[in-house]
Amino acid sequence: MLDELKKLIKEVMPDVNTDEVTADSQLVEDLHFDSLAVMMLAMNIEDAYKITFDGPMNFKTVGDVVAYVENAKK
Repeated sequence: MLDELKKLIKEVMPDVNTDEVTADSQLVEDLHFDSLAVMMLAMNIEDAYKITFDGPMNFKTVGDVVAYVENAKK
């Protein structure tokens, strides 16, 4: 799942070196996501996994996103 998410991150933030992205990578502090990038990532995730986000996306780390997607796919 992490590798799949890295591809989606790369689509949104092409300058991010996804080779260094881990589950502990922080979206804002480490990957320099802003609110628009978070929204674009969410849209890509919704398209890729056929899920929808029901509320605010308060993700701090890449691992938070992975956990949400894995839970939503069940």
